[in-house]
Amino acid sequence: MTGRTNLEGAVALVTGANGGIGRATVAALAQAGAQVVASDVADMATVPGAALYLPLDVTSEDAWQTVIERIERDFGRLDILVNNAGISVTNSIARTTLEEFRRCMAINVDSIFLGTHAAQALLARSGAEREGGSSIVNLSSVGGLRGAPFMATYCASKGAVKLYSKSAALEFALLKLPIRVNSVHPGGIETNMMDTIFARYVEEGLFADVETARAAVSAGHAMSRMGRPEEIAEGIAYLASPAASFMTGSELVIDGGMTAR
Repeated sequence: MTGRTNLEGAVALVTGANGGIGRATVAALAQAGAQVVASDVADMATVPGAALYLPLDVTSEDAWQTVIERIERDFGRLDILVNNAGISVTNSIARTTLEEFRRCMAINVDSIFLGTHAAQALLARSGAEREGGSSIVNLSSVGGLRGAPFMATYCASKGAVKLYSKSAALEFALLKLPIRVNSVHPGGIETNMMDTIFARYVEEGLFADVETARAAVSAGHAMSRMGRPEEIAEGIAYLASPAASFMTGSELVIDGGMTAR
């Protein structure tokens, strides 16, 4: 890749790399020239485009520290952190347990804090050497911009991601640290997570079957379809690159027009 989206010489860490958006993001960053460290709690042999795979429980402070130390030892720098790991909770408030709520918050929100906290110093050192500085990209959702029935827990977590990203961006700018922080807000994307959501909608009696649920969600987008993981990954690669050097504290909404209505 040429131009300001060129990531040659950059080192990136992508969490949740075993999922649809995660795998697409690893591939997009690698295609742009970055050396990509793919991480996930799941055991996987290979992730296409990854220079290295490291297991990572994103809710563990010790695990984060171990991964950042390994990246510094092996690569000497970290320019891009993509906090992509996340889960959905599709359930009524009455049926949601405190354990489920806390698990969602731990994976979707605690992980953002732990990753930012662990990587900040290395990102700052690396960012001082790169045009546009270093970049943290946090995966939120359209659920972080508006509510949805049966998804109060998920929406709460993704709303927290949005505001944490904005606050971190303002803090780093105030401290003159060369780290940009932005959030990405996908609409409905063709992933295993969406398949799980469809199944839960059927269980709750909202739709007769999964295909009816899929058709309804697709129709909720102005473009009358769901997105592809690669379409989100391209937006992440843009935010990670010098092409987005004047973007920090922003939400990049990639939702096929879902929230335009």
